[in-house]
Amino acid sequence: MRFALDALGRWTQERSFVVERERVRAYAAATNETRPEHVGGDLAPPVFAILPVWDVLHEASESIAPEEARRFIVHGEQDMFLHVPLVPGMELTARAAPVGVHPKPSGTTLVVKTETRDAGGTLVDEQYVTEFFRGVVAEEGGGEAAPDHRVPEEVTGGEPAAAITYAFDDDQTYRYADASGDRFPIHLDEEFARAAGLPGIIVHGLCTMAFTSRAVLEAAGCGAGALRRLAVRFSRPVPPGESLTTRIWNVAPGTYAFEAVDGAGQVVIKDGLAEVSS
Repeated sequence: MRFALDALGRWTQERSFVVERERVRAYAAATNETRPEHVGGDLAPPVFAILPVWDVLHEASESIAPEEARRFIVHGEQDMFLHVPLVPGMELTARAAPVGVHPKPSGTTLVVKTETRDAGGTLVDEQYVTEFFRGVVAEEGGGEAAPDHRVPEEVTGGEPAAAITYAFDDDQTYRYADASGDRFPIHLDEEFARAAGLPGIIVHGLCTMAFTSRAVLEAAGCGAGALRRLAVRFSRPVPPGESLTTRIWNVAPGTYAFEAVDGAGQVVIKDGLAEVSS
């Protein structure tokens, strides 16, 4: 299948986004946050950074991936470089560009880069989103790969420094859809999810990522705004009502590797990497 490689590196138009206290509160509630700064809406949780780029991300993806391939898409990886914490009242602009198409025997990965800036032009965050088109092999590829966030097996082969378990609520996906705007039916419609080859509705990948960010900060003993990078690879869906255990290893001062497993011990998130400020 042909991807429009001439779109590589082409930025979308900028979109505006205002960080509103009520939306911060809603996102915190939808991801079961407990820190007072997030619950009260004074500081956005780290993964809230996806909201300002949501529309431009899809616009960039659609500019290069053929329409007939889109029903085969899954979220492969997410890598967030968080330079400035988001607080209510911030006026932001966001843009995105497809930067890499990489065919593989089992499908094609598409890497999209996003940038968010504040009203003064300061770069607030950069994100790399890797989408995987299952069974869709591009005729040709090009561009750059997403930044590597794999940690050597010798680091994660031993006992983790911490293992923190949270539970997804039965209504988690509905609350997250309302707070994030991500209403893809596999998260909300049992019949649609089964038709897509899933056992039922599954938790949003970014909601799962938010749970791991909370666990890492808890294990590191850091403040709510300390996270500077959060990268994951989504490896397995998880249903609502399931538990999620994040296992965390110390890599270096301020750097942590992690993975997350469900109640049966199956890996849901792998190749997790987090960097925190002191």
